Amino acid sequence: MNALLQVSDLVVDHGRLRALWNVSLEVGPGERVGLLGANGAGKSTTVGAIIGVYPPRSGEIRLRDEVITRYPPNAIVSRGIALVPEGRRLFTGMTVLENLEMGAYVGEARRQRRQTLDRVFTMFPVLKEKARQNAGELSGGQQQMVAIGRALMAQPRLLLLDEPFLGVAPIIVQEVMDALRLIAERGVSILLVEQNIHRALEFVDRAFVIENGRMALDGTSDELANDPDFSTKFLGLD
Repeated sequence: MNALLQVSDLVVDHGRLRALWNVSLEVGPGERVGLLGANGAGKSTTVGAIIGVYPPRSGEIRLRDEVITRYPPNAIVSRGIALVPEGRRLFTGMTVLENLEMGAYVGEARRQRRQTLDRVFTMFPVLKEKARQNAGELSGGQQQMVAIGRALMAQPRLLLLDEPFLGVAPIIVQEVMDALRLIAERGVSILLVEQNIHRALEFVDRAFVIENGRMALDGTSDELANDPDFSTKFLGLD
């Protein structure tokens, strides 16, 4: 596969504690890939390292033909990776529109922010209705739409989503997943971090399973769902 993102033998420490041991994964162009595992398995640390928040002790992160392992977050975003962080992390005292525009601060994204904003509003019409309302006044699901929209304003080639469905009503989860499918169909690759294995396998093409900071399994959604060890350990099936 001609990978868009390639992570090789990534080692990350949090102080004196090792969080990741030789983690490797890859994401192809326009592909939907899952990074699955229990709480504390190392999923958020992995995406944090990819976006430049956690400089790795060793290993390599490559975007197409460029090694971005030790680039700062702003340089990584400018090269086409955007993160929707766990917990959304919006500026709750700012309006929806202001939050969205915060995503378009790099290069070409800034010049095309009006066109991109129109696409975000088409994808999430409720955000256009509430554009002048403070983000903190929105429901959890609407706030998640703002967080996704803000990331899209950077015009990414790769979208990292860290637990995007936490605190989101089930009826809104489906709406958000439909939007993410549309984003992927338009050529944006997606790396989805998710604890809910069932939900993730319905969405992704392939998945990597991380356990205690180490890669445990990988395969297509069907391969993992039909793997007896995976089903017993991660799906609770006997």
